[in-house]
Parts: sequence; C-alpha cells; structure tokens
Amino acid sequence: MDINNLVSQLTLEEKAGLCSGLDFWLTKAVERLNIPSVMLSDGPHGLRKQKSEGDHLGINESIEAVCFPAGCAVASSFDRDLIKSMGEALGDECQAEDVSVILGPAVNIKRSPLCGRNFEYFSEDPYLAAEMATNHIHGVQSKNVGTSLKHYLANNQEHRRMTASSEVDERTLREIYLAAFEGAVKNAKPWTVMCSYNKINGVYASENPYFLTEVLRNEWNFDGYVVSDWGAVNDRVEGLKAGLDLEMPGSRGINDSKIVKAVKEGTLDETILDTAVARILKKVFQYTDNKTTGTVFDKEKHHELAHKIESESLVLLKNDGVLPLNPVDSIAFIGSFADKPRYQGGGSSHINAFKTTSALEAVKAIAKVTYAPGYEVKKDTIDENLVLEAVKAAKASRIAVIFAGLPDAFESEGYDRTHMSLPDCQNYLIDRICEVQPNTVVVLHNGSPVEMPWINKVKGVIEAYLGGQAVGSAVVNALFGKINPSGKLAETFPLRLEDNPSYINFPGANDMVEYKEGVFVGYRYYDKKKMEVLFPFGFGLSYTTFSYSNLQLHTGKTINSDGDDNLITIRDTDTITVTVDITNTGAVSGKEIAQLYVSPQKDTVIRPVKELKGFAKIYLEPGETKTVSFTLNKRAFAYYNTVIKDWHVESGDYDILIGKSSRDIVCSKTLNIESTVRIPKKYTLNSTFGDLLADPRAKGVIEPLIAGYTLGLVGDSGNLDDVLGEGTEAMMAAMFQDMPLRAIVSFGNGAIKEEDILGILDMINSVN
Repeated sequence: MDINNLVSQLTLEEKAGLCSGLDFWLTKAVERLNIPSVMLSDGPHGLRKQKSEGDHLGINESIEAVCFPAGCAVASSFDRDLIKSMGEALGDECQAEDVSVILGPAVNIKRSPLCGRNFEYFSEDPYLAAEMATNHIHGVQSKNVGTSLKHYLANNQEHRRMTASSEVDERTLREIYLAAFEGAVKNAKPWTVMCSYNKINGVYASENPYFLTEVLRNEWNFDGYVVSDWGAVNDRVEGLKAGLDLEMPGSRGINDSKIVKAVKEGTLDETILDTAVARILKKVFQYTDNKTTGTVFDKEKHHELAHKIESESLVLLKNDGVLPLNPVDSIAFIGSFADKPRYQGGGSSHINAFKTTSALEAVKAIAKVTYAPGYEVKKDTIDENLVLEAVKAAKASRIAVIFAGLPDAFESEGYDRTHMSLPDCQNYLIDRICEVQPNTVVVLHNGSPVEMPWINKVKGVIEAYLGGQAVGSAVVNALFGKINPSGKLAETFPLRLEDNPSYINFPGANDMVEYKEGVFVGYRYYDKKKMEVLFPFGFGLSYTTFSYSNLQLHTGKTINSDGDDNLITIRDTDTITVTVDITNTGAVSGKEIAQLYVSPQKDTVIRPVKELKGFAKIYLEPGETKTVSFTLNKRAFAYYNTVIKDWHVESGDYDILIGKSSRDIVCSKTLNIESTVRIPKKYTLNSTFGDLLADPRAKGVIEPLIAGYTLGLVGDSGNLDDVLGEGTEAMMAAMFQDMPLRAIVSFGNGAIKEEDILGILDMINSVN
C-alpha cells in the first residue's frame, strides 16, 4: 500500500476528518478510496468492546469477555513469558471481535498508593514496568493487532487529571516517568501511544511538542501514531502541530473544521496534517491487510490462562507455619469476597467477565469448609450479627481464612483514595477473629497497598491483588499447596501512608502537583532513608527455600567469581554478563525470582542506594540447581545528566547485588567502570575550593594558592594549630571546602588580587 499516494488523493476536509473518530470507538472511513473504519477498544487486562452506546468509565454494557488479572497482579509474577501469553490471548480476542487496537498496557509509575488507577499500573519501578509492558505488547501485536501504550506522561493521580500540571524536573522525568515508556517503545514498537489528560510542566500532554515529537519520535524512533486519551484534546490545531495524530472520541466535526480553517489561513502547514494522516492510515491498513477472517477464541481456554497467570502472581506475604492447609482440618472461610471476589478495578478497564470462579466454589473440590460473610461490601458499617456468626465459625474450626480487601467504591478510575486502610468493618472483623482463632490467614483482594494493623496477630497473608475472573481457584490452590506461590511485590507496602515520599505533595494544590521527591520513588526512597516498611519491593515467600552461590561477572575472557578479589575494570561502553547459581534447598518444587540491583559506591550526584536492573524467574525441583544470567550495558549504571542532556556513567566502583528482594541481598560483587565521557566544567569566581580540589586538573593549581594563603597567616613560625590554637587547621580546611574563590581576595590582606584569581581560572578552564 502506497500510503503517501493515498494521502495525496484525499481532500483537505477528508484529511482533517481522518484525524478524529467517527464516534466513541471507530475511526472514519473514506469509501471512495477504500479507506476502512476500524475500532479501538479498552483494555488492558481484558477486551471491553461496548455493544452500542460508548463511554470511557465502564458504565454502559460491553460484550462478554475474559477478565485477566489486572496490572497490579500480573506485574507481581515478574514473568515476561507469562504476560506475553496474556497479550497473545488478548490479540486473538481482538481479531475475533474485529478490534484493531486495544488500549493498553498502562505503564504509569505508582508514585503514591492513593492513585485511584494504581490497579491498572504495573510498578513503582520503571525497569520492571517497561519489561512487563514490552512483553505484553509483543504478545498482542504478534496477532496483527495494535496496542496503545498509556498514559503518556506523568499521569499519576486521578484528582483534577484533566487540568492539573505535573511539575517534574528533567532528571526525574528521564529516570522514572519517561523510562518505562522508553523501554517499551524502543523494545516493542507499539502501534500507538496514548497521550494523557494532564499538563507536564504547564503544557498539556496533548499539545507538547517536546514529548510527542522530540522525545517520542526523534529520540526513540516511534513510528506509530499518537492518540488522545478520550477527551484529552485542549487545542486541536496546536496538538496536531505538536504530534497528536488522532483525536478520540470524535468532536462531531468541530475540531475537524478548525484544522481545515488553520490550513486555509496558513497557520497550519498542510504537510503536518499529511504526516498525521499517513501515520494513522499505516496502522489502519496494517490491521485490515492482516485481518484473520473467521477467527474465534475459546473462552474456557482463556479462563484457564487467567487462572494460570493469577497462580503465578499470588504473593505469599506471611506464613508462620500455617500454610499450606490440610484439607482434613476443620476450616472456616470468612468474608464476602470468598463468595463474590473483587477481581478487577472500576472504570474504563472494567470487563464484562463471562464467568467468575470464587474461592467458595473452588474449595468444594478439595475440602469442606464453613462459610460466614462477616461484613457487607457496599457499606463500611459493622454488622454485629454478621461478626458474631463469623466468630462462631472461626472458633469452631482449627483454621480461619479471612477474605478481605478493598470494595469497588474504595478505588476506581476517576478519583483517588483518601487513605490506605481497609474498610473499618473488615479490620474490626479480623481483630475479632484473631481473639478466638490463633490460626488465622488473610487473603487480600485490592489494587494497591493497604495498611495492616493486625499483621502481628495473623499467621498468614496472601496478596491476591485484583486477580481476574479465575482468582478464586488460584487462591484455593495456593492455600492448600496445589501450587507454590511465587509472586513478589512490584511495589513497596509502607507501614503507613505518611511514610510515602509523595505524601506532602499528593495530590497537589489546585491545578498543580509538584513531584518534589524527585527520583526517590518507592524503594528508592525507603532504602535511602533506611526506613522500615511493612513489605519491601520484590518481597514474596515460598513453600520451599532457595540458596544462591557462584556469583560471577563476565566480560570477554575475564571472570570475577565468588572468592575472587580481583576487581574487573571495564569502560562504560562495554557490556558485562552476570551469572549466579540458584538451588532449591527445600522439599517441594517452586519458582524463584532472582533480582539484580546496581549500587554506585560513590557519586557526585544524589542517587538511589540501588536500582533494579535485571530479574529472572526460574522453576526448580527440590535439590535442583540452575544458573541464571543477566546482561548489563551502560544504561544499567547511568544517571541522566542534565548538563550534557544524556545518560552518563561516572567513573568508579559499582556493586552488583543479587537479592531475593530489595531488602534481602544475598550476594554481591564489585565492578570498576571507567567513563569514556568527560563532562566539561567551567569554573568561575564563585566556584568553591572544594570543587576545584576534587578535580585532578585543578588541584595542582589551587593547592599552591592555599599554601601561600596559609603561609601568609602563620609565616615561618609553624602550622596553624601552633600559632592560632588547636583545631584551627581543621577549621580552615573545612572553611576552604565551601569557600568561593573570590573570598580569598577579601581574606588575603591584599596579598592575592582578583586578577591573579582570574588568571588561575583561565589556566584551569583552558585545559578543562
């Protein structure tokens, strides 16, 4: 298909029309040129194709489909292949339902536990989010169906999401908020990227040329089209100039006419419009030319896949010997979610699941349990009759399993949470059950972290998150040891909301939210502060145990292994391979997620203590050992330097850390890296002596100046302490550290003149 030739045959009005939707979900057609209309539909963890009236809040009915685990759950699997298989299934469903683009995945960073849409997002860590998104996209697009990577950019709250400005510095944007999008765009090439509602540093995302064109297209080589979030367009013409191609939903011709007028009046270059149309048509025909006719999908098979994904995503947070359960024991299932689980979030990603499997239904095949609802879901009030019934059931059993979590009203698209607590009625119920039953297990259904004031009273906790329509069977299998939980947290659970780094600046004032915590999001903050948390990033228990050994760093023929103190030195342009052996030292088979973090020993910029740069999930039989491998390049060691506008690795030593979580590092090796990039420094009269002394090029020039100044104070009579008193020399050294060069003129009693300092500066800067 010669797209450019096709564009040349379109009228101005037709071109403008192709840049907006026909209705809520369809693009426009041009029948005379055989340009078809195609459908976009909500995702990302299921197909929300609406039958008739469209909306973006999940209000109107959609077709029956399969609800897979939400992003909060599937990210905890740390399993690239698993999420790819989910993407493949979604692609098949889109082909069967004639959907050209499914909206998702969503890679916005979990800045605060309160964001109402956190359930849809993957992680607080951009590397993990990018890896999960990359494989999701690969899966969907392998079926010749497009994805729409969203919501670009810095869309981390629902409060005033259509007008608020996210105020974020450049380094933080690059290292945290852009990084997840960058990895997915470069590695998976999504067909579309969806711009967000909000402003970034005062400019709407829908009309921001820096992010839509300079970064997304010129730097990352994105070759698809940019679509607006539904209703995100502020100024259509400015948006088109900035790089926003498709407006959704359609504006019933209002914005199309503005585009036509702008071209006719000369305020919009028609070639910009042509480029946008070409981008859209390229993807329209990529779908229609590869449409699989007569495609059907097996809902039951996809239901089983949803079960498998949730089984791999469950996180065992606590187990004081109570799990797995014995089916011959007397067991009470307590909590309304045991009967009707909360398995997905509210809003545009709400799937009309063709069936659900509850824990109460699934357990029938394994054991006989007593059930008591314990609480009401639709209102947070304590019903003493329900509580007494639950207490009676728990007391009469050997073990109580409480199914708790956040009701639909507590977290949804459109608004943020106001606290991090479970409903009061549920916390009250858990306390009452623990008073009569020491063997209590809590299963959580929630889309984001919750406080657990009862954590020391219960013996077991399983985090199920929003686990999709098969969540009940996955949870029951984990409770009874039919599967071994292998998920790990993709986010930190703080002890309390106030500990979160964004707490003071979330959700901001009026139409502005300042990201003052900078790069210190999630574990990057808690680790830097050495702050106690409820559960750290990357944490998750198993019914077996694992040991790590034989950590090795490989670069070419050089190997640095356990017990080898020879330090490897590489250049920042080199690639290094890291291998480590993992052994299942327990009695049952299981999967382990090995995590690799990089930690700079010294730096001249403020950096996190460590950052995730690799992970691998492996299956091991009892006694079995396998080797996992990681490959690290320059980016794994770099920070974003705003002076050179690029990623930079400082020369120095870096620790390669292998951990079971961010707080459980089991082995490490040190690597020395030499930077191949020298950042030019321009010293002035306000540069400090400390900065100059830290620069080898300047140190030799500055030290005689300091020595001369000191000699002027004490003469030939001795050192500073002898002449001026003990401690004077240390005091002077500290003062020089932060003293600007210009100050020595004032303190030098005329011995050192400003022109002398300027001459020294010229000498230093000429070689710098």
